[in-house]
Amino acid sequence: MKAGVGFEWREMAYTEVGAKAANELLSAAGCAELLDIEGLAGGWANSNYLLSLTDGSRLVLKVWNERSVEDVRMLNSCIELIAQHGVPTPVPLIFKGGDSVMVIDGLAWMLLPFVDAPWLTGDLASMRHLGEIIARLHSVPDDGRFGEFYHMGTDVWPDLFERADTNGAWSPFLRLLEAEYARMAEAIPAGLPRGIIHGDLFQDNILADSGRVKAVLDFEDVCSNILANDLVVAFIGCGWDGDEPVEERWHALLGGYESVRLLSAEEHAAMPELYRYATLSVAAWRYRKFVMDLPGSEHAGRYK
Repeated sequence: MKAGVGFEWREMAYTEVGAKAANELLSAAGCAELLDIEGLAGGWANSNYLLSLTDGSRLVLKVWNERSVEDVRMLNSCIELIAQHGVPTPVPLIFKGGDSVMVIDGLAWMLLPFVDAPWLTGDLASMRHLGEIIARLHSVPDDGRFGEFYHMGTDVWPDLFERADTNGAWSPFLRLLEAEYARMAEAIPAGLPRGIIHGDLFQDNILADSGRVKAVLDFEDVCSNILANDLVVAFIGCGWDGDEPVEERWHALLGGYESVRLLSAEEHAAMPELYRYATLSVAAWRYRKFVMDLPGSEHAGRYK
């Protein structure tokens, strides 16, 4: 199965990282020695660790468990381009020899600057600034390195249907997706503006403080797709308070976005369908992850 920038997905197996391996990476990047290492919460596709160094600095060590080495190199080049256009995101450190990854046991390892800020909480100032950042991302020119396959979108649904056929594992939810898959092609206009999107703008991928977004993280799903879809995914991921959507957060997000890039009349008109599409896509991703891939996880019972 392919995803994002033509990415190849692998079976997930989280990686334990000790002090010796961490110090090898630090040395190769010309950094100070390790003082302490601790696991970081968040993420379902990688192993992430916070490294505290003897010079008082901190870095993030990331091991890519679900992506090939070449995929990670390509993703890093995408992140570099995005950062060059004013989107706040940590850019991987370069190791001796000029590579952004070290290959250990067939996996890509890398170091990133640590951004000391909490996850976005949904305050209106941060939501407005997030809208501005998303619009800035959508203004990054696509130079051809960004693929069109959207791992959080309907592109992966046929694989779910094929797996259900193979394993005799059809469920009411998958039948709903099957019906919606046929309907979406007609419901969403074909000519909506497209460009580079993040694709997974949930709160644990956004660091914000004092009403300002400090960093957008985890561009694993970056691709060229419908721009307005990024907005509705951001609202699903950041605009709810518990089980209720907060209208003021949507207006703040949209206001910030349109202060940089105005939506077309067609984009405004398509928002209800895009919201439905994004909601089902997020649910489909979670169903694949927690019902089909990790059936014994603590989250499996939430997705039927």
